Amino acid sequence: MTEAATATVVDRLLHAAQKLLAANGIRATTVSEVAEEAGVSRAWLYRHFPDKTTLLGAALVRLTDAFWTDARRELDAIGTFAEQLAAGVRIGRGAYDDPGALLIRLRAEEPEEFALCTGAGVSGLIPDLASFWRPYVEAAAARGEIHPDHDLAQVSEWVARVLISLGTIHGDTIDPDDRTAVLSHVRRFILPGLTADPGTA
Repeated sequence: MTEAATATVVDRLLHAAQKLLAANGIRATTVSEVAEEAGVSRAWLYRHFPDKTTLLGAALVRLTDAFWTDARRELDAIGTFAEQLAAGVRIGRGAYDDPGALLIRLRAEEPEEFALCTGAGVSGLIPDLASFWRPYVEAAAARGEIHPDHDLAQVSEWVARVLISLGTIHGDTIDPDDRTAVLSHVRRFILPGLTADPGTA
């Protein structure tokens, strides 16, 4: 089989695995179903992936990379930190409907299986999200949108916690699906904490 043909088969298998993961989760997805969905034999599947764990792990990595790549592309086009944070709330809320963020749901619903498939254990959502936001925090600090005396690692974690709260916990005073309301909240309550001198707290 040529390299191109092999890539096509692998792509079909991973696409089929992603589709079944989204519909059934990790435990209920079988190798036979993935092979059938991809239109290949189990023997062909096993030529590329030795077992279910390896197959689903590869599918999860591809899903994760696709989601974060799309999120970065969108945030990179936004000029201010306040607008990036507001967009982050919307992106995070869409994550639960977007197949690219399937890992978020699987991590919560099937943590042991998820850890097994990803091979390195389950990192917490907050450290992952803080790492994702760190370059944006650093860029905002360089632009003067964050006081220079803030610890940027702490800021990144705080941003992660705030965005998770805004995106997942409904309240009476802000609609997380209203971009204008979220941006106003960010400018009124979040940015003042970031621009203030932490030494005066």
